[in-house]
Amino acid sequence: MRALPLGVMMLRRTKRLRFANRAAAAIFGFDRARAKGLHLIEIIPSIELERRVDSVMGGEALAAAPLIVSGKRTDRSYAVSVYPLRTELRSDDEQTGEISGALVIAEDQTERLALERTRQEFLSNVSHELRTPLSSVKLMLETLVEGGDDDARAYFLPQALREVDRLASLVQRFLEQARAESGVPALRVEEVDLEEVTRSVLRSFAQQAAAKEISLDVRAHRPVIVEADEAQLSQVLVNLVDNGLRFTPKGGAVNVDLDVEDGYARIVVSDTGVGIPYKDLPFIFERFFVADRSRARGISGAGLGLSIVKQIVESHGGTIDVQSVLDAGTQFTIRIPMVARVS
Repeated sequence: MRALPLGVMMLRRTKRLRFANRAAAAIFGFDRARAKGLHLIEIIPSIELERRVDSVMGGEALAAAPLIVSGKRTDRSYAVSVYPLRTELRSDDEQTGEISGALVIAEDQTERLALERTRQEFLSNVSHELRTPLSSVKLMLETLVEGGDDDARAYFLPQALREVDRLASLVQRFLEQARAESGVPALRVEEVDLEEVTRSVLRSFAQQAAAKEISLDVRAHRPVIVEADEAQLSQVLVNLVDNGLRFTPKGGAVNVDLDVEDGYARIVVSDTGVGIPYKDLPFIFERFFVADRSRARGISGAGLGLSIVKQIVESHGGTIDVQSVLDAGTQFTIRIPMVARVS
């Protein structure tokens, strides 16, 4: 029992701890030496667990069941099984006699359940992201097949192409995420003029910005030349500028500020958008996390863009930070070594 990876506790009839292995102490967060002899409720503050132990000691058979225990910082989820301990053991290993205590076996499933929730949210987000443009394309093509005239073709075909581009962009982000996590391809390091790269990216968004009457500008305080992968840095800027445009209302601004600071290139991408809730800021770089920007109705994503940005920046030996104020805007600050320091 001492070597088992599962948490094992033996309780006396009085529900006081007789034995606990290291895994149990780690799972539930208690000191084995100090806990010995203490009542179960003093060790694990769970009325539900105590109820299960009472039921088993009363002769009731219980199957393994989930158990949530509230902690100081967060709730933990466990799979817990409780079995009776009896006073005698027959030669065939079957316990007999009176119930003298209980055996508690627990497995911490918090991380597994969190991953499962992430997976389900991811599938839901992807389904939504794919379904919307596909439905639009299908509807427009059906309209044209059913006898659309020249005016209908002129109106619907450009829209259908935009929706196809949206689908291609989403698929591209999944591919980028997969490549980043696999560690390939290796970065192609060369001298990169950040101002030139930034202006090229902003030109690709000029039409989108004009349609929303959003000003889009870059300010370089001095020449910023770094040793980096130009395509990857371009992708960082594309993702951040795209985010800024999507969450900035009509008449706002998205700006990129470039400078050099202590041997690092500093890239600041700021917008005057809806902002990110304070509670979401610690999680926005996680895969598939979608911040609650409920004021920006009809705007969503698969939660991959910022995760990809972070991985690219860190692969260059750099860092990325974010500051945001609701209804005032968001600012991403990237620092990348001027000289290649690829991790």
